Amino acid sequence: MSAAGTYTPKPGAAPLPRMIAAQAVLETKMLLRNGEQLLLTVIIPTLLLVLFSAVDIVAVPTETAGGKGEAVDFLAPGILALAVMSTAFTGQAIATGFERRYGVLKRLGASPLPRWGLMTAKTLSVLVTEVLQVVLVTVIAFALGWSPHGNPFAVLLLLVLGTAAFSGLGLLMAGTLKAEATLAAANLVFLLLLMGGGVIVPLDKFPDAAQTLLGLLPISALSDGLRDVLQHGAGMPWGDLGILAVWAVLGLGAAAKFFRWE
Repeated sequence: MSAAGTYTPKPGAAPLPRMIAAQAVLETKMLLRNGEQLLLTVIIPTLLLVLFSAVDIVAVPTETAGGKGEAVDFLAPGILALAVMSTAFTGQAIATGFERRYGVLKRLGASPLPRWGLMTAKTLSVLVTEVLQVVLVTVIAFALGWSPHGNPFAVLLLLVLGTAAFSGLGLLMAGTLKAEATLAAANLVFLLLLMGGGVIVPLDKFPDAAQTLLGLLPISALSDGLRDVLQHGAGMPWGDLGILAVWAVLGLGAAAKFFRWE
C-alpha cells in the first residue's frame, strides 16, 4: 500500500485484446475437452474420409486437373467443408445454447469483457479448432493419395466465408431456441446437410429441381467451391463465394439482431 485508500498495482480490467485472447484460449480448451463435440468435429469427418476413400460405397467423379485421380480427390474437399460446418455451426450452436441456458452467457455479459468481445473470442476459438481440423484432414488425405491443385488463396477465402456463414447460423440458432431444441436441430441439420450438401454424394445424383435448391445451401457452395479449386484447378469460384457471402451477411446480421443472452 502506497498511501491511504490506494493500492499498487492499481486494480482494474486487463486490456481488451488480452481479455479476448484469454477467453479464446478458455473456449478452445473447453471445446477440446468435450468428448461429444470432439467426436462430431474431428473424429467423424476423418472416419468418413477414410471409409469412403477406401470402400467404393458411392460412385464419385475422380477426374482432376492432372487427369485421372482417386476417390479421395473428390472426397477431401467435401470433408474439409464438413469439418468447417461441424465446428462453426453444429458444435458452436450446441455449446452456446447450453451456455445460454445455464446462465453462463448472462454472467459473462456482465464481466468487463464486452459482449462483442465474447463473440470475437468464440470466433477465434472456432478458427483455431478449424486449423487443427484442416491440418488433420489434409495429412490423412495425403496419406490416402490426395493430389490437390489450385490457388491456396481461393481455398482460404472459401474457408473464411464458410466459417462466417455457418458461425452466424449457429449463433442465430443458439440465441433463439431452447438448448434442447438447439441440440436436436443442430444434429438434424448436420445429418441432412451431410447427405444432401454434396459432401459425399455428388449433387448430380439428385433430381434437377433438387440440385438447384441444394446448390444454394452454404455447405454445397463451400464443398463445390473447394472441389472446383482443389480437384479441378479452377481459379476464383466467384459464384460459390457469392453464395457464402450472402449466407454470412444474413446469418451474422440475424444473429446480432435476434440473439437473446438469457
